[in-house]
Amino acid sequence: MNTSVSSGAPAAGWLKIAAFAAIYVIWGSTYLAIVFAIETLPPFLMAGLRFLTAGLLLYGWARWRGAPAPSLFHWRNTAIIGGALLLIGNGTVVWAEQRVASGVAALLVTTEPLWVVVLQWLGPARQRPSKGVALGFLLGVIGMMVLVNPWKLEGGVDLLGSMAIFLSAGAWAWGSLFASRATLPSSPILTTGMQMLCGGGLLLLAGTLAGEWQTTHWDQVSQRSWLALGYLTLFGSLVAFSAYSWLTRVAPPAQVSTYAYVNPVIAVLLGWAFAHEVITGQTIIAAVLLVLAVVLITLKAKP
Repeated sequence: MNTSVSSGAPAAGWLKIAAFAAIYVIWGSTYLAIVFAIETLPPFLMAGLRFLTAGLLLYGWARWRGAPAPSLFHWRNTAIIGGALLLIGNGTVVWAEQRVASGVAALLVTTEPLWVVVLQWLGPARQRPSKGVALGFLLGVIGMMVLVNPWKLEGGVDLLGSMAIFLSAGAWAWGSLFASRATLPSSPILTTGMQMLCGGGLLLLAGTLAGEWQTTHWDQVSQRSWLALGYLTLFGSLVAFSAYSWLTRVAPPAQVSTYAYVNPVIAVLLGWAFAHEVITGQTIIAAVLLVLAVVLITLKAKP
């Protein structure tokens, strides 16, 4: 009896370490993978294929494991969430990475908690931020201004792409808040699969309306772009999500949320190492401010 406990505890410990490594490194690396994918693949169709494939696999797995069939009301809610998170949230980031470095994109995505503070404050609950959250919000705003730097004191960042990512973080925040109160299937895997199916379908529709099927030279898509798409689908959408879903059940929320601090740092370093993206003093200062903002908001927010 004691032997089984002692052997099981280290195994669970290693599983936790592996799961945290997955959400730290894999989610942090998706920004670079997007850069490689859209080198020769169109942004909206690439993102649509990614989530549609992952969604089919997750939905099929959940139903095969016995999850009950969702209702039309469930489909409506997951379509709203998929549109906010994946069509606007992720699709806009993918599009913007044609103009903005992957590390900068990851740092701008960290403004999502700032949007949550604003939406909760202005929403029906009128939840006023605490002093710690307000300080985090202020640091985040300053960090974003330093990063985007419209005055171009040190090279500057593409303003249109940066603003698109900033607004996409707002869509992600709104979609997350809606998901927290929406009526959804009891199976988290089924729910995520449905969100990916809906979001992936909307992204394919966006790519079709944008004429990406006609303007893309499919015979000239590089092997690196196909491999990046496969990585985003398999590791970014399936492995990392499974790790995150498991961690939410076995680890404290404060620990799980640390991925939001680590992902942008991983993204900046990978962009510098593999995509020759420049890390300026401006980027470092902005990164410190934004990460501190996320830490403050996460730790000081009301449960």
